[in-house]
Amino acid sequence: MTAHVQTPTAAPILAQVRNHIGHLTLNRPAGLNALTLDMVRSLQQQLNAWAVDDQVHAVVLRGEGPKGFCAGGDIRSLYDSYKAGDSLHRDFFVEEYALDLCIHHYRKPILALMDGFTLGGGMGLAQGAELRVVTERSRLAMPEVGIGYFPDVGGSYFLSRVPGELGTYLGVTGVQVQAADALYCGLADWYLDSSKLALLDERLDSLTFGAHPLKDLQGVLAKLGTQVLDDAPLAKLRPAIDHFFALPEVSSIVEQLRAVTVADSHEWAVKAAELMETRSPLAMAVTLEMLRRGRHLSLEDCFKMELHLDRQWFEHGDLIEGVRALIIDKDKQPRWNPATLAGLSRSRVDQFFEGL
Repeated sequence: MTAHVQTPTAAPILAQVRNHIGHLTLNRPAGLNALTLDMVRSLQQQLNAWAVDDQVHAVVLRGEGPKGFCAGGDIRSLYDSYKAGDSLHRDFFVEEYALDLCIHHYRKPILALMDGFTLGGGMGLAQGAELRVVTERSRLAMPEVGIGYFPDVGGSYFLSRVPGELGTYLGVTGVQVQAADALYCGLADWYLDSSKLALLDERLDSLTFGAHPLKDLQGVLAKLGTQVLDDAPLAKLRPAIDHFFALPEVSSIVEQLRAVTVADSHEWAVKAAELMETRSPLAMAVTLEMLRRGRHLSLEDCFKMELHLDRQWFEHGDLIEGVRALIIDKDKQPRWNPATLAGLSRSRVDQFFEGL
């Protein structure tokens, strides 16, 4: 089959079909492949076309460059849109979530290469894929609370289904994990050394597809990678995480982390508490509530809940201040509202969920 390449090559999404596999590449390496609305639309359009193309048996999704698969959404453009009073920031979330949902329900196997940074919106793209691959360069996170936001793109679904309270920990703190933890948490399926990515492409280019393309792809990955890595740091911390992050309020989580005296988890607990004290109190509390609700909701209802929160967040959340402090002015001194967990009322959190 002849390869079809979109032109120009500087396009933010590159699409190519080789050996019955549609290859989609996020092509903004200078911005760690952060998603714009145009990129979301291009991805959706291409996936729609390939879904009904009998010549395409599977899809591979990757990011250009060695640093990142996708570092999330282009939040600068959302900030500018809100400040200008236009609709891009609203349209972006509606269309991004629709794309993520499409990937979850896609009728052909999607293989996502989470090589490098895979943050926020990048997780939204990858978590719906049937085959999620990590490398030694992978850094996965839902870091939204650090900019005064909450883990969206289906995070209320996939984080709330991570074993124990690990997903709560990842969502409420925004910490990054590497390959072993990603596999341990069920946020990745395969580990492959990055030096084997070129070989993976070669094997895919010469693969003979049978009646079950998913099994064919798994066979390729099984020869090159593994599904389990030893020494996942979170496995050792799991009892402590399950204990602290099951507490009812973020304030009690921080308070009890501060009080830890057990030697083997003391250092981790202090660091976790210190990190949480830099995050938006409102974003953490809404995240905790959202994840607890998400456990009992369908995938579609999780996305509906996130959209419901989005529609209020630019006006009543901490995102605009977070983006100002970390991306616009870069003073790294966000003035969260409220400034501390002690100043946050339960009713302020509950308001966001009214009318769901």
